Amino acid sequence: MNNTIFSTRKMGRPLAALSLAFAAATPATLLAPTVAQAQASDIDRAVSALRGISTLRANFTQTDRSGQSVSGVLTMKQPGKIRFQYQKGVPLLIVGDGRALTMIDYEVRQVQRWPIKNSPLGALLDPNKDVARFAKQLPTGDPGVISLQVRDPKHPEYGTITMIFVRNGNAPGGLQLDSWVALDSQNKRTTVRLSGHQYGVAVNDSTFRWTDPRRPVTR
Repeated sequence: MNNTIFSTRKMGRPLAALSLAFAAATPATLLAPTVAQAQASDIDRAVSALRGISTLRANFTQTDRSGQSVSGVLTMKQPGKIRFQYQKGVPLLIVGDGRALTMIDYEVRQVQRWPIKNSPLGALLDPNKDVARFAKQLPTGDPGVISLQVRDPKHPEYGTITMIFVRNGNAPGGLQLDSWVALDSQNKRTTVRLSGHQYGVAVNDSTFRWTDPRRPVTR
């Protein structure tokens, strides 16, 4: 199964979801040692901030490569749980239960499922993934913004994710995940931007359950 979460057949629905964006980084061999050390420190801080999220609820806007956008509410709970609840009228749901990601299309009654570790979102959700090992810091021109590109060279089929963090004293580790851009192995690009972050909110595990549309309706 390819790592694009889904494609759509109608205008106004996501064309490609949660893929990952590729950007060229300055080769480390060209960096002065102090700059390289500073970048390593920023990478460690960003990864620590990401892993420091216990729960998170935020609004999201998802834009595909054609410029179509949809919105909704994202809910995260570590380790590895996530829910993308799309706006009314978009019959799609994406849920991660800590082991796998599931995309449910209620319009066509279809379910797709794959391991979190094989998804671009593994960088966000898989606590066993050594993000720092595969991360490159990209220049932003703003000391308050850190951009990390994560790509496993041994598994290009997993895609690439570029995560943007902004300094915020109210976020875990003082860094807030602002957005990410994804490019999958088929060059399908998606941007997800977050807003209205709420940390440490109560999130019941039932949030990450879903109704299987393939089951016959009991009357």
